[in-house]
Amino acid sequence: MGPSILDALNVRVVGSGKKFLVLAHGLGTDQSVWSRILPYFRPHYKVILFDLVCAGSVNPDYFDSQRYSTLEAFVDDLFQILDSLQVDRCYYVGHSLSSMIGILAAIRRPEMFAKLILIGASPRFLNDKDYHGGFEKDEVEKVFLAMRSNYEAWVEGYAPLAVGADVPTAVREFSRTLFNVRPDIALFVSQTVFHSDLRDQLALVKVPCCIIQTAKDVSVPSSVAVYLKDHLGGRSTVEMMNVEGHLPHLSAPALLAHHLGRALPR
Repeated sequence: MGPSILDALNVRVVGSGKKFLVLAHGLGTDQSVWSRILPYFRPHYKVILFDLVCAGSVNPDYFDSQRYSTLEAFVDDLFQILDSLQVDRCYYVGHSLSSMIGILAAIRRPEMFAKLILIGASPRFLNDKDYHGGFEKDEVEKVFLAMRSNYEAWVEGYAPLAVGADVPTAVREFSRTLFNVRPDIALFVSQTVFHSDLRDQLALVKVPCCIIQTAKDVSVPSSVAVYLKDHLGGRSTVEMMNVEGHLPHLSAPALLAHHLGRALPR
């Protein structure tokens, strides 16, 4: 018998409110990415933090590439965590990969989610004939090749681009958590994400959504936020943040907390 999912994925519940708030990080980070956001919400919520199985802070032996070849396995993990904690309803904040996980989770068990807040979300990263996801197939193949051939060099080049803003502490922090991910796991999950396409499932989401998008994001064109709003099945709003970068929780935490505060009830 292995460890429980709560131990394996370093689950923590902090804060003194009655309502549950889930903070779910993206690929290349871990739950520490929320540390500057947490103080704003601890007084008002029970905040659930955890690490995705692909995070560098999780024992890589728990990563089964066969199982995690689809995003649904990450959704299974999320529900196992919430069920273990006996959560019957929560507010869910998902960044990037975790926004996709949140969308799929809300389709499967809509009653679990009072609201989804999706940061840097994209239903598909690849361009299609009448859809601008931001990446051509050959560009993505080049990224995979760079990750495969020299992961450290790729991290050093990618981290400042992803952070976008001139915030050296954020670049350092993102580089640290990216370096912690085992390179083969980072590559595998990146491939899973880039080959995913949730566009035809968006209409099935009936839970209210708030899409938070920065003005300039190397990973997600701002037109994707509008696409999400137009295609999600429930009531959805877009909050544009007047900053650059894919990781506003690292580069502009106070501003992100302000936008989250507007999207969440107190």
